[in-house]
Amino acid sequence: MTNSETKATLSFSDGSASLEMPIYKGSVGPDVIDIRKLYGATGMFTYDPGFMSTAACNSSITYIDGDKGELLYRGYPIEQLAVNGGDFLETCYLLLNGELPNATQKTEFVDTVTKHTMVHEQMQFFFRGFRRDAHPMSVLVGTVGALASFYHDSLDINDPHHREVSAIRLIAKMPTLVAMAYKYSIGQPFVYPRNDLSYSANFMHMMFSTPCEPYKVNEVLVRALDRILILHADHEQNASTSTVRLAGSSGANPFACIAAGIACLWGPAHGGANEAALSMLEEIGSVDNIPEFIAQVKDKNSGVKLMGFGHRVYKNYDPRAKLMRETCYEVLNELGLQDDPLFKLAMALEKIALEDEYFVSRKLYPNVDFYSGIVQRALGIPTSLFTGIFALARTVGWIAQWKEMISDPEQKIGRPRQLFVGSPKRDVPPIDQRG
Repeated sequence: MTNSETKATLSFSDGSASLEMPIYKGSVGPDVIDIRKLYGATGMFTYDPGFMSTAACNSSITYIDGDKGELLYRGYPIEQLAVNGGDFLETCYLLLNGELPNATQKTEFVDTVTKHTMVHEQMQFFFRGFRRDAHPMSVLVGTVGALASFYHDSLDINDPHHREVSAIRLIAKMPTLVAMAYKYSIGQPFVYPRNDLSYSANFMHMMFSTPCEPYKVNEVLVRALDRILILHADHEQNASTSTVRLAGSSGANPFACIAAGIACLWGPAHGGANEAALSMLEEIGSVDNIPEFIAQVKDKNSGVKLMGFGHRVYKNYDPRAKLMRETCYEVLNELGLQDDPLFKLAMALEKIALEDEYFVSRKLYPNVDFYSGIVQRALGIPTSLFTGIFALARTVGWIAQWKEMISDPEQKIGRPRQLFVGSPKRDVPPIDQRG
């Protein structure tokens, strides 16, 4: 960031105080006003619920322009990365290191990740402590946090080599843990990773193969999963990323920080959006019921919401949605599911939302969650695991943001302030004098 020649001045109408604050300019996006001296100079805090107008850090990883519908990883448009940028591990390398790998760097990186995909054998016993019907996100919070118990040799956050090793371990082992959570829930044996498969193909192998017969890799489906992972790899300072940074600011180890991010992502307002979109389609039930559903959505008193459309950040078309839409049609065609009732319902709803003036005027375009839920269902991934796939994809973004925060000399332990509206100081009365 650079210091602007322009300053912001805060003056009180009663003339009691005046404070000049620096303005910093980023490479793109809004400028920021440095308010760090505000409390010391005025005795006041700012009030910003949800941190809607607060920049909590410097970052050079991901940039979003919601008005333009633009998402950049390290400056590269997501559209180019998803189409021309190779596989998910290339995106991982980019987010972690700042540049796309050359051929030699990619080979070395892929080889390193591949050789870390196994988890400690005792993790099998850890899984047995969960009920079979435990939610996969609950299992992931526990098992990812437990990795710190098995890998003591990479927990020194002040050691750059330890940080690198932890990053690789998390990216490599997350698919294994997600697949183990799924296998455990359906009572099938855990499947060990295979070093001869790509990252996404290996994950599908661990998810869907059994000891009964050899697993056949379908490249169309592998490419679809790869695109899901790329499109969800990072998304700037969202709730779960901010959670990872806040946990990391205390000096917590990286496994604990990522577990905290998973816990935050579990919330239905964050990572559960694609699951909610699919549940909405199942509730509608039939193409014939769409008109009645649309009427309820338009009725403010009905309480019915259109899930999978619109986005808090994007005020234009979600750039990830266009790519996911293409993938959605590729998968449905590959699997011959064009006539599946649920998918026909989804496409009919999409058509109405893109043409109906009510939705168009409010920019309620289909978002990435609408399509990714459909694709995951077609791939055979159960609805309860959708958010687990999201966590698998976002792990690289979380760890890249965590590494950046650890290296930032301006970073301090997170300590939001408050506007206290409770009772002022008072004395404790004897119990016989309490109302």
